[in-house]
Amino acid sequence: MITILQITPSYKPAYVYGGPTRSISKLCEELLNSKFQVRVLTTTANGSNELPVETEKVLKVDKVDVQYFKRFTKDHTHFSPALLWQLIKLIKAAKQQPAHKLLIHIHSWWNIVALSALFISRCYHVPVVLSARGMLTSYTFNNRNSFYKTLIHQHIGSKLLENLAIHATTTKEASDIRSLRIKCKKIYIIPNMVNLPLLANPISISAPFTTTLQLLFLSRIEEKKGLFCLFAALSTLDLPWKLTIAGTGDIHYILQLKKLTEVLNIHQQINWLGEVNDKEKFGLYRQSDFLILPSFNENFANVVIESLAVGTPVIVSMEVGLADYIAENNMGWVTHTDPTSLKNCIQLAALDHKKRAYIKKEAPRIIRKDYAPKAILLNYIQMYEQILNHGS
Repeated sequence: MITILQITPSYKPAYVYGGPTRSISKLCEELLNSKFQVRVLTTTANGSNELPVETEKVLKVDKVDVQYFKRFTKDHTHFSPALLWQLIKLIKAAKQQPAHKLLIHIHSWWNIVALSALFISRCYHVPVVLSARGMLTSYTFNNRNSFYKTLIHQHIGSKLLENLAIHATTTKEASDIRSLRIKCKKIYIIPNMVNLPLLANPISISAPFTTTLQLLFLSRIEEKKGLFCLFAALSTLDLPWKLTIAGTGDIHYILQLKKLTEVLNIHQQINWLGEVNDKEKFGLYRQSDFLILPSFNENFANVVIESLAVGTPVIVSMEVGLADYIAENNMGWVTHTDPTSLKNCIQLAALDHKKRAYIKKEAPRIIRKDYAPKAILLNYIQMYEQILNHGS
């Protein structure tokens, strides 16, 4: 028997954390169709709130065995002694059964759950893989609490990461990790698991494009997403436009952004929707001319795959993990994050009706071929098997 123990500071339905919550849960659900047993240890984290779930008991969450544990801190440290104690108990129990193999898959970094779980795993010599989820980059080192991150990395993190198997979701994320000169054993590059909608009837490419450009930003609202640069770009755009913003974030930061739109006199052209569910989300993609993501740092970006899955083109910054994929497959536009570049890119994309029609017709088929869950699952299974058999 082989158990893959997934350890993550948050799990569904904590959708406030955006794409990682969806990707991790999708991976666990797909693994149910494999030879592995799956178990999730997580906390009740849901932003500044807690999930209203029963704690410590094994619950079935879309058929996956999940244990939620209370956390002592309400911030991103996610301190949960009960979770760590349960991890130790499960490791000891597995070691008492020679026929029971255990592999630990840790998601995220820079929090007590991830750091402590990795420390415990290494102390007990249990095979482990870390999915940093975009948290091992020069951007994250230099953004927010940079002094403490550097201190932790120098004295604890770098040692824990030595000779470790690390999972990256894109070649860009892998490159970011290598740039930090982390002495890991191997980096596996496997894309996120993404929930794709059923393929609808092909959309007629002869339908006229809207005269007012319908732009969509769908993501967690935080500084690294580059919204303030997008607002500056839109304030000088030479085309009629509307922007829909779907997502949540720190209320104080959102208020700052809303004030900026008033200063730029674009507030009447922006619709702030807040959090949307999956059904509403795909409807928004279909109603939009473009999904736009001008992030300063993005390891993958599930929304890019979701948007293209329904034929809606994307405009992304070069710092988005899937930027190379978009450019190589001619399924959108890639730009720098400064306002002038953003403005020029949006105008270029809006006027390129031929390319927009091609994406509308071909992207849904290409995405379903390249991001088929069964094919991606095989890559995760191969990674787990290599780590179990060879430690890398």
